[in-house]
Amino acid sequence: MTLSSAQKKDYKRIGHHLKPVVMVSEQGASEGVLSELDRALTDHELIKIRISVADRETKQALIQQVCKATGAELVQVIGKMAILLRPNKKANPNLSNLARFKEI
Repeated sequence: MTLSSAQKKDYKRIGHHLKPVVMVSEQGASEGVLSELDRALTDHELIKIRISVADRETKQALIQQVCKATGAELVQVIGKMAILLRPNKKANPNLSNLARFKEI
């Protein structure tokens, strides 16, 4: 799935108001971290994660690994924060960030 510029702009606008739901550290994306990311993406569709890695190349590699493992699309990276998207056709409107923040 490739996002257009307009879609990315909308998702960035929604993502700006989110707090990070998962923190990925130097140890990388363990099985527990990936399962929590999967659960968060299923429930919320659009999430913000914090990557606490000092090296820029390591951070990019870690983001790519997380996206590949969860099937998520990278929307934006700013500093140590990344916004990920994985649409869910059967999303709960009370949990979905896309449904809750659509009017913002």
